[in-house]
This record gives sequence, structure tokens and C-alpha cells, in this order.
Amino acid sequence: MAFNRGTLFVTSLTLLLAWLGTAHAGNHFMSSGSRTTQPIGHYEFCQKIPAECRQKTPKKAPIELTQKLWATISTINHDVNTSVIPATDMEIWGREEVWSYPIKGMGDCEDYVLEKRRRLMKAGIPAGNLLITVVRQPNGEGHAVLTVHTSAGDFILDNLEDEVLIWSKTRHTYLKRQSTQHSGVWISIDDGRADAVASVR
Repeated sequence: MAFNRGTLFVTSLTLLLAWLGTAHAGNHFMSSGSRTTQPIGHYEFCQKIPAECRQKTPKKAPIELTQKLWATISTINHDVNTSVIPATDMEIWGREEVWSYPIKGMGDCEDYVLEKRRRLMKAGIPAGNLLITVVRQPNGEGHAVLTVHTSAGDFILDNLEDEVLIWSKTRHTYLKRQSTQHSGVWISIDDGRADAVASVR
């Protein structure tokens, strides 16, 4: 589950599940709370592309994590991370908090997330299993990642990290994410690993 000198190496699902089996199962899934505020950038994105935020998914079990799905997730995470050039909203748009798909091959964290989500949906993963997630980095800065909700746990696709990790093994503090049942609804996350969680817009 590492990238060495530009070569993609995907750990076998058997090894991954064996590793996960050594940890407490309860740490594999985030604990969600009540409905919360939608990030302003996502709200404006929904106004521009309404179909992206009207996706409803019936309540059901997370998507089964197979070897094929794991390879797809790992490959898309790597491809987007290496093909998109990091750039701030101010550099691209001249203002903050603009969520969009990468423009001219450039984007910030939300743009990486939206592109990964779009590609994974095209690969057949339902919207209810691909959740835009707002976190706080160890340095206190806000950040966005993509959570893939699978039968083996919640895995994180992050433009700052080539390795796809179970959420509890990352260093972020989790604040809120899209609902598994409606892409336009956001719910809070009870991280459980931090004493306090600050709010973000």
C-alpha cells in the first residue's frame, strides 16, 4: 500500500484485511452524529451543478470491498494525486472557497476530492459510498478528503497522502461529511480520538 519511485503498488486485499483484523473493528467506521451545516463551498458548487447534490441512496450496507474495488480505489487515488497540480482558490479564481473540478489540471484539496469522487462513480461505486469529508490537519488548517464507505471500513483518499488509509490511522481530526443517504446533506462526526473538535465553515 505504498508508491515507490512512481510505480503503483497495491497491497493485496487479503493482507489488508488481515492487518485490519488486528485492530478493534469499531475503529474501522466513523461515528456519525446529527445533521449539520453544509460547507459554503459545497453549497455554491451545488448551485452550479444541482445534479451532484440531489443523489439519494437508500439506506443499505456499505459497498463490499473486493480485490478489484481496492485496486480501483488505489489506482484512482494515485492517478488524481499525480495528475492534478496543487493550486489555491486564490491563485485559480482570485477568491477563497471555490469548489470545482480541476481547472486546467490545477486544484486544491476539494477539487482533488471532487475529481476522485467523479471517477469512482464512473467506475460504478454509488454516491452513498463516496463521501466528501471535512477534517482538520494536525497544524490546525482545514482540509477536505474523500471517504469511501466499504464493508471493511471507512477509507480515506487524500491528496496529501498517496497511501489509502483506514480513517482512524490518519492524523486528521474529523469534523463532518456528506450523508450516506443524500449527497446534499451533511452530518457531524464524533471523532472520538480528540478531546475537542473545532468547527469550520
